[in-house]
Amino acid sequence: MEKEKIMNNKDILNEIKKLTTKEQRNITYEELIKIIEPLSPNEIIELSNIIGYPVFTRLCMGKLKHKFVLLQDGAAAIIVNNKGQILLQSRADRDKWGLPGGCQELGERFQDTVIREIKEETNLDVKEEDLQLIDIVSGLSRRNEYPNGDVVINNTALYCIKKYSGELKWDAESKDMKFFDIDDLPQNQNDQDLIEIYKQKRKKI
Repeated sequence: MEKEKIMNNKDILNEIKKLTTKEQRNITYEELIKIIEPLSPNEIIELSNIIGYPVFTRLCMGKLKHKFVLLQDGAAAIIVNNKGQILLQSRADRDKWGLPGGCQELGERFQDTVIREIKEETNLDVKEEDLQLIDIVSGLSRRNEYPNGDVVINNTALYCIKKYSGELKWDAESKDMKFFDIDDLPQNQNDQDLIEIYKQKRKKI
């Protein structure tokens, strides 16, 4: 009986994996209750990581999902090329340039988060030994608002990366991606606070 339950739960998770991102985000609160009820804590962690922790958290809030201000942990990367320029991405969901990075999944270390996000967003490969921690940045400078009404405050592990490999590519999350001179950055920045911290500390990195 226990084996049958585990198989059934695995089937549930596999079905969620097959859904598109849009379909996952459109799971109703009532549907989510039915999905979660038979799952163990470890399976719920797996479900969260399939959907993405911030989206999963908001789905659990039902009607309040766009009203509740969410505290998010994550990591961001200052990727520096051999000219000393830094990489910025123009995100598809708003007209701003920001750093590659994103939210921590349940059970992830910050190092794992930044390496995963860099790969997903830029196609670049980074080794853990080449990560240089600049700072842990928190507070109201990390407040972000999104077009769908979400308001989040981020706690961000900021890393500098000077060694990487691979060909720069980006997916539908970004409109463009470019290296910029540190003294000639675009005006419409999303991560100005993080970049200022890098400017202050770059001589020590």
